[in-house]
Amino acid sequence: MAYRIPSMGFNFSLFQTLFLFSTLTFPSLLQIKLPHSAGEFISAIISLLLLKPVSLVITTNFQEKKSMVFSDQSLFHYALLTFFLIGPPTFISLRFLQAPYGKHNRPGWGPTIFPPLAWFLMESPTLWLTLLLFPIGQHATNSKALILMSPFLIHYFNRTCLYPLRLYLSTTQRNNKPASGFPVSVALMAFGFNLLNAYLQVRWVSHYKENYQSDGWFWWKFLAGVLVFLLGMWINVWSDGVLVGLKREGGGYKVPRGGCFELVSCPNYFGEIVEWLGWSLMTWSCVGFGFFLYTCANLIPRALANHKWYLDKFGEDYPRSRKAVIPFLY
Repeated sequence: MAYRIPSMGFNFSLFQTLFLFSTLTFPSLLQIKLPHSAGEFISAIISLLLLKPVSLVITTNFQEKKSMVFSDQSLFHYALLTFFLIGPPTFISLRFLQAPYGKHNRPGWGPTIFPPLAWFLMESPTLWLTLLLFPIGQHATNSKALILMSPFLIHYFNRTCLYPLRLYLSTTQRNNKPASGFPVSVALMAFGFNLLNAYLQVRWVSHYKENYQSDGWFWWKFLAGVLVFLLGMWINVWSDGVLVGLKREGGGYKVPRGGCFELVSCPNYFGEIVEWLGWSLMTWSCVGFGFFLYTCANLIPRALANHKWYLDKFGEDYPRSRKAVIPFLY
């Protein structure tokens, strides 16, 4: 007689962890069927981290083998569905409640850590998970796949390594202390999203995209997308530089001026939205488009909140002609 026990989020996360540990450590003793490939092994670990449904078939007959039933393709489909489902509630919730860091920092969200460290840790899955999963994809040696993955890695090398370093230097060069810590709870949520997103992007580029050789439009889509991506990245990096420079000067928040700041309050967010629009053009996929939509759902409400914060704080000294995030429009 067999019982099928589906994982139920956090209620079974400890059970899943112990089961995976025992599977890897005592496979012969427990008579459990191990994953056949490195891809299945890594995907199983990711499934546990993301708390995706994993079915465990356990029998009461000790002479029958216990087995872990797992499919990377099922995980990919569940993850992609999750990607689209979390966008609307994210947008709606952020219209009423902003993540408590930076300008919107407030107590009541638990312990905090040093902001540069938070940025490094929570963005890091986009690098190490990409580098871990890409080599096991069926297109790992395809030059088009390697080129297509490069803009994603370039952006997140900046966001994971260079941006936190600039933040750190801004607080040490003049002995400036950060205005506030970064809530661990928010960093953990961002870490989880980056696990999900990195898994989807890298598995699609390196494994599930099927028409690299037959896609006659590949280079046209890539070139159009990479131009949009580079424009957005330039706006994003330049804007971050201006904001970090103001922090380095000390003396509290100031009105940022010059360049794209004359058009919108949050050109850093606008630049990132443009980047992932370019990425969706390059990949020409539901995965890329889903990332673009989620970026809009996440950053547009925060840009609106930042715009209102600037108006409330600086009053008549703040340029009324500026929009929040989309030049001339919004």
